[in-house]
Amino acid sequence: MKKLFKLGCGAAFLALMAGAQTAQAQSSMDDPLRDGYYETLKGKKVVFVPVFMGLDLTEGWSKIMARQAEELGYSYEVRNSNFNTAAGAQTITSLVSEKPDVIVVQNPDVQSYAKLLQQAEKAGIRVIQLNMKTNFQTTGFVGADVELIGEKQANAAVAKCSGGDKPGKVLVLAGPPSSPFSAYMLKGYENILNNNPKVEIVSVQSTGDYESAKAKSITQVVVQQHPDLCAILGVWDNTDVGTAAALQEAGMSDKVFVTTSGGGGELACKGLRDGLWQYYVSYDVPGQGRDLNALIMSALQDTNTVGSIKTVLYTPLVEYRPETLGDTKCWSLDTLR
Repeated sequence: MKKLFKLGCGAAFLALMAGAQTAQAQSSMDDPLRDGYYETLKGKKVVFVPVFMGLDLTEGWSKIMARQAEELGYSYEVRNSNFNTAAGAQTITSLVSEKPDVIVVQNPDVQSYAKLLQQAEKAGIRVIQLNMKTNFQTTGFVGADVELIGEKQANAAVAKCSGGDKPGKVLVLAGPPSSPFSAYMLKGYENILNNNPKVEIVSVQSTGDYESAKAKSITQVVVQQHPDLCAILGVWDNTDVGTAAALQEAGMSDKVFVTTSGGGGELACKGLRDGLWQYYVSYDVPGQGRDLNALIMSALQDTNTVGSIKTVLYTPLVEYRPETLGDTKCWSLDTLR
């Protein structure tokens, strides 16, 4: 037994020494892609043209884009159109002459920027449309499947309002008639609600440029006309703060089921906890930001003819309800990573 033990120890010692020699023999290696990756980004420029800064959505997207630009060493700037479509069009016209490498644009409507975005791509500028698209498909689109948001909201309203003897009454609060976001969401509502015997749409009205005050005034009138209103389908959480205020003033917060959507920021959770709305579809700004940055990086490294490759990234949606919210903390600008 002693002899065997001695042999075993010797074998172990030899194995240990061999391992040490192997470790000493290993050397570092250069990543063959790394230098070229960073070199490609030097001197590149990305410009963001939002509809309006100062919103949780646009500030969140911009912070995520700016952080990546700083980390990787390319230029990033914002040209705010401040809810002025003419100013935004002039900005894009100027950018066609300036020729940044990538323009990220949030469109105010389906048509206003469409020809300008075509001109930009013809001039060799890759265009990524963000959450609100035109009818012209550019190099990239990152955003929500808005029609699916509408379907989810409508299904939630049907589930809430279909239990009575009569069809449940539903109010639809849309955005600007020309807004792609509002138009696609209405299509989603129609997919579920049209010819549905379980619900009755009592009114479809525009809140203008997503105006909270207008949502409030419309809701005030409709609940007076229909005190048995069952549900309201709202286009955006910032707008539907006004919707909720009208219901609170009428003493109907517990009677009317409100659905809305947004980027999943602090207002989303606050609204659910405070009873402003009972169903929320988030298009998840932090997730969108990562997808957007990935598409920007792809565009900055692409050597193909501009417009020859077109990518669409519909970002995953997240559904929130008060009873399933738990300890969820919606994002804020301070928590964005």
